Amino acid sequence: MNADNQNLNLFEPEPGSQPHGSSPTAPEIIANTETQNAIGVPLPPPAPPRFSLSLPEDLRVPWDWWDLGLVALIGFAVLVVFGMALGAHLQKSGITKEQFENSAIFQAQFTIYAMCGLSAVLLLYLFAQMRLRFRSPFWRTMRWHRLEIAQLKPATAALGFVVGGVLLSILVALVSSRFTPKHQMPIEQYFQDRHTALLLLIMSVTVAPFFEETIFRGYLYPVVARTFGIVPGVVLTGLLFGLLHASQLGGNLPQVGLLVMVGIVFTIARAKTGNVLPGYLLHVSYNSFIAIAFLIASHGLRHMPPT
Repeated sequence: MNADNQNLNLFEPEPGSQPHGSSPTAPEIIANTETQNAIGVPLPPPAPPRFSLSLPEDLRVPWDWWDLGLVALIGFAVLVVFGMALGAHLQKSGITKEQFENSAIFQAQFTIYAMCGLSAVLLLYLFAQMRLRFRSPFWRTMRWHRLEIAQLKPATAALGFVVGGVLLSILVALVSSRFTPKHQMPIEQYFQDRHTALLLLIMSVTVAPFFEETIFRGYLYPVVARTFGIVPGVVLTGLLFGLLHASQLGGNLPQVGLLVMVGIVFTIARAKTGNVLPGYLLHVSYNSFIAIAFLIASHGLRHMPPT
């Protein structure tokens, strides 16, 4: 039963229009539903569907490019506020700009705290947007839901993605070892003392995977794929993921290229399943393997490796 026929049940027939107990003929129903309602007011034309019926269901999200731009603007504003707060702290503490720039450890710790703060602000904004503007549940709208992979049990599927993340991490490490960085990588400054390294490792397996998968695979990918197509959407999302991490790698192209590949793999998992969770499991296990390997190599952070 279509929406117009359903509207017929909401009204009583006009007096004298039909004998009691009789039913209008099919042509009369069609004429009524197409031209006027029960009180003779012309009906508006049916609203066109928001998305094409051929568009995959997981790409039918209520936000668009303007919303993506607003998120980027909010993120930039948050970083500016953090920068101003840092400047005020340095001035109050009597630390000069030159002293701050020469303290790699202080810079690294500030960056970690700033990224955690940025993640919290943007996630809270997205949660409020889903609930208040779109009137939708956050998790389901952002495509976070349980695993449903063919005939596999959810636990079995989850284990497969965890193992896949570990294997991907090993592959990237092996390929990366074949290329000597031409420039010093800024991320090395995070491993100059135990406290900073521990902060980074904790953030890399807790905050970073959840935030980045929500932003890139949950929020960005559907709009890009809806605009350019699924394959370009996967590639562009992975490319942006890698490029936004390029500053940590000092612009060393082989390492940046490998991270782009990692981003593409995470996005493929999102595209194939229509679910953000597989990419998250890949991401967590990928980062966790790196963290565990570093803890083993440094003997539990007791012997920090030279940068």
